[in-house]
Amino acid sequence: MKIKNLSALAVLLILTATMDLFGQQVIPLYETKIPNSIKTPNIEYETSWHFLAKISQPTLTVYTPAPGLANGTAVIICPGGGYTSLNIKQEGYAIAERLNSVGITAFVLKYRLPDDSIVIDKSIGPLQDAQRAIMIVKMRAKEWNIDTTKVGIMGFSAGGHLASSAGTHFAQSFIDNPSNISLRPNFMILVYPVISFTDSIAHKDSRTALIGKNAAAEQIVLFSNELQVNSNTPPTFLIHAGDDGLVTVKNSIVFYLALQKNKVPAGMHIFPKGQHGFFMEPAHSNWFEYCSKWLRENGWSK
Repeated sequence: MKIKNLSALAVLLILTATMDLFGQQVIPLYETKIPNSIKTPNIEYETSWHFLAKISQPTLTVYTPAPGLANGTAVIICPGGGYTSLNIKQEGYAIAERLNSVGITAFVLKYRLPDDSIVIDKSIGPLQDAQRAIMIVKMRAKEWNIDTTKVGIMGFSAGGHLASSAGTHFAQSFIDNPSNISLRPNFMILVYPVISFTDSIAHKDSRTALIGKNAAAEQIVLFSNELQVNSNTPPTFLIHAGDDGLVTVKNSIVFYLALQKNKVPAGMHIFPKGQHGFFMEPAHSNWFEYCSKWLRENGWSK
């Protein structure tokens, strides 16, 4: 049966019900009006690389561990894609299942992309969605049996920039927060992340997508997250490949040094080979074990 003329909300509700049948729950990030958003038809689509583009209706997809395995820890996952699309299958859903295997409840964030046709101020659109995701997970923690002191955020590539933005800009709420819920993630996992927007090491395409080609110096500094670290930045694990030809490993290194300078607990592993996306050995097979070990050592995983 072909259904015509469904609103975006109706489609989302149908999708939610369908996903619930398969053990995942898809929830809209906002119940009513999406802040900082331009009213537009839902033109989201999947690219030839199976990435999602033109996202205007942000959601969280909830992955819960098998009964008896959950340990109270939650991780919000921010897929990468250069702030122009989302690699939501490989850097979202597949990662959620791996986190479930070590007892962690996972939330895949489908965030709005910084597109002038979708958001009014594109520089803060993705960060608003990350903050809203943290708020929802903490507000509904009892529903998912989550310890609100164990809510982390994880990001890949440009999603790593978004995750690190959430971990360094939490003191300013970019969303309505009437209950004054802490928007600080309790820990961060950053996988081959974009960190800096400085000319020497920036992934220029991600920078241009978020703040524009002719961004002011103040904007470049603001979103160079190694420059925003302080003593209250969450504990962080960074993982990168030394031969990354797309996002230089110097991004992880400068963030790690900033964490060290501010006495923030941090771990880092750099593979000699792996390239961006860890599609090569040894990073491809081993990277998640390093993350799992760090989570166990810090009491966030069993």
